[in-house]
Amino acid sequence: MAILPSVDTTATKRELTDKQKAFLEHLVNTSGDAKKAAELAGYSSHYHHVVKTLKSEILELTQEILANSAPKAAFKLVEIMESKKPIVQAANKLTAAQTLLDRVGVSRVDKVDINHNMASGGIFLMPDKAPVIIEAEDAEYD
Repeated sequence: MAILPSVDTTATKRELTDKQKAFLEHLVNTSGDAKKAAELAGYSSHYHHVVKTLKSEILELTQEILANSAPKAAFKLVEIMESKKPIVQAANKLTAAQTLLDRVGVSRVDKVDINHNMASGGIFLMPDKAPVIIEAEDAEYD
């Protein structure tokens, strides 16, 4: 497993209690087991409330963990690509590495060209037409 980051609560926007800081630290040490982290931090029950309260800090921590794992994923892609020997579960490892790199922002970039040259013809928007009201008289037709 990749090296997990230490919890730096000085960068957070709000002041966390000691219990909340302990929960985040234990969340890293338990490899993401929120229930166990809540117990170790001293929460009696309902760890879902703790997770809900610390959602932004947990997401920030998750992004940091993924960013720390990105170099390992990149090297795994290169290793699989250059290997002359068959690699066990190579497809799964490739997918996992590509997914991780996508999530941290290292991925194939899809660009759409939206430039428009007015010399080749343009788009002219017309205003809505006013409704036309036709009054008809009662008439008999043969």
